[in-house]
Amino acid sequence: MYENFTRNQRILNMENIKLILDSSSNMETNEKENLQVVPLTISFGGQDYIDDQTLNMKEFLSNMNKNDVAGKTTCPSIHAWLEALEGTEKAIIITMTSGMSGTFSSALQAKKMYEEKHPLSKIIVVDSRSAGPELTIVAHGIEQMLKGNIRFVDLEGAIAEFRMHTHLLFVLQSLHNLSLNGRVAPAVAKIAGLLKINLIGTASKEGKLEPLTKARGMKKTLREVFKYMQEDNYHGGEVIIDHCENEKDAETLKEKILAEYPDAKVEIRPMRGLCSFYAEEGGLMIGFHE
Repeated sequence: MYENFTRNQRILNMENIKLILDSSSNMETNEKENLQVVPLTISFGGQDYIDDQTLNMKEFLSNMNKNDVAGKTTCPSIHAWLEALEGTEKAIIITMTSGMSGTFSSALQAKKMYEEKHPLSKIIVVDSRSAGPELTIVAHGIEQMLKGNIRFVDLEGAIAEFRMHTHLLFVLQSLHNLSLNGRVAPAVAKIAGLLKINLIGTASKEGKLEPLTKARGMKKTLREVFKYMQEDNYHGGEVIIDHCENEKDAETLKEKILAEYPDAKVEIRPMRGLCSFYAEEGGLMIGFHE
């Protein structure tokens, strides 16, 4: 009888708690799993692109590659978060780093407004201090916690503990958009492209995306990425590799990881709009749990 109760309680937890992420996670809405993705907006060339499941990535990337003026990204509005929360009693929102976007701030304001209107509701807002696949790694960790029948009151602390063991690395083969937006000198971006110099970076504890080193050629670059993973205490945990039109190098990295850790779960996914805008063609983002 106790086993049946526990099993039913776990199912109840999964059905009653909604997971909401922003589109920097490279995930898609899945109503069956009570998962919703709230889109950011990317603007360039006089056009706005909503980063949701209707975005035509082929057209988006083609237009982005032709663009030679600075673009911008816009975080979801408070109203967008409130719409995602509508009808829920308990929800967990995971946002991209507050160090680079107002997404966390708008979600936090929506939480306060929703809880004022619905006093019995309970909303947790998580600042991932990261972007891309690390958000998904955190979401998967939360799903496992819910299957373990954790009390909602204990979730926030458990998520914070889990996040201490998740990481993000990224590889940029092009610095074009970063130079257009004043993050990198145009001359540096041009030289890096000509010499096939790739930038390897990470998400710092403060939530900033920071460079670690440069490497010439993808073979050396992927060796460096794997070395940094091990320096971040990687020992065979879940890995998600998101790529922008670069499945080949993502597969090579996956093979390298599995050669050392054959039981590791490694998933490869295409990037959505926001991450593609910053990572550009050839870019990789690697999220992992130690």
